[in-house]
Amino acid sequence: MAKILVIDDEKSIRNSLKEILEYEKHDVSDAADGIDGLKKLENDKYDVIFCNIKITKTDRIEFLDKVIEINIDTPVIMISGHGTIETAVEAIKKGAYDFIPKPLDLNRILITLRNALDRTSLVKETKTLKRKINKNNEMIGTSEPIKRIKEMIARVAPTDARVLVTGENGTGKELVARSIHEQSNRNDSPLVEVNCAAIPSELIESELFGHEKGAFTSAVKQRIGKFEQAHNGTLFLDEIGDMSLSAQAKVLRALQENKITRVGGEKEISVNVRVIAATNKDLKLEIEKNTFREDLYHRLSVILIHVPSLNEREDDISLIANYFLEQICDDYKMPKKNLQKML
Repeated sequence: MAKILVIDDEKSIRNSLKEILEYEKHDVSDAADGIDGLKKLENDKYDVIFCNIKITKTDRIEFLDKVIEINIDTPVIMISGHGTIETAVEAIKKGAYDFIPKPLDLNRILITLRNALDRTSLVKETKTLKRKINKNNEMIGTSEPIKRIKEMIARVAPTDARVLVTGENGTGKELVARSIHEQSNRNDSPLVEVNCAAIPSELIESELFGHEKGAFTSAVKQRIGKFEQAHNGTLFLDEIGDMSLSAQAKVLRALQENKITRVGGEKEISVNVRVIAATNKDLKLEIEKNTFREDLYHRLSVILIHVPSLNEREDDISLIANYFLEQICDDYKMPKKNLQKML
């Protein structure tokens, strides 16, 4: 059952729509003009709005503008007794979900309503998933080290400066990278992740830069690499300290020139990528051992962020434990538990 608002200055139309929709088991409210309709929208939530395109007191354009202004995701289905293509296009350009001409056709009403409800359901699911994703990527802690990291992220995220994140395994280096991307001007574009330690050295170049068909024995078709996939977005190179020296040389060139060449190809491809790298190794020590390029280190470490282990922020342990306990209870639909009482 959906909650529906019908706005029309003709009482007969309101009553007809209400009768049809209530017969379909929906909860229907009605309003005689746009002013009353907007008041109802401000005081209650609706799944779909049916609105006469020539409502009195508030015309069609002003009504749609007001709906957008009060930030309502509810789909608006416009109705008109003088329907033309121009009128329909104008209404949809202003944000209407669909347009139904008079005389009203029962099948058209029900099909449009079903589609609008599907759209509402998708919007709700998308918001729920985004909240869940953001919650999973949340940095938990109120200790001074975490406060400093959050402040640093807030300062550097809006820039395109490259960031090198260091810290032991499990300290949350990936969370820092995701937080930087989400707060950056590139957050509408992808965050592409590469675990350099998990890819064999002979395949890392193909993974990063892609390859052309026939470049090597198993290259049966062209492959787009991670640099191209991250175009206009962010490329997160995790465990950069495990990358082979030959791949490091190519990454350095890509950072210097903002261009890449696929394995087996000759054409240079321009890429616009912000690179965030992470490692649990001491790269300065790796440079001394000749296993990491010093020039690449300086290219990557424009901004350095070190993520401390829990040994350095013991005040956050109870917060993190309660966070995971609450998350598990939510996932398994269990009653909330109190960690202090359990101990």
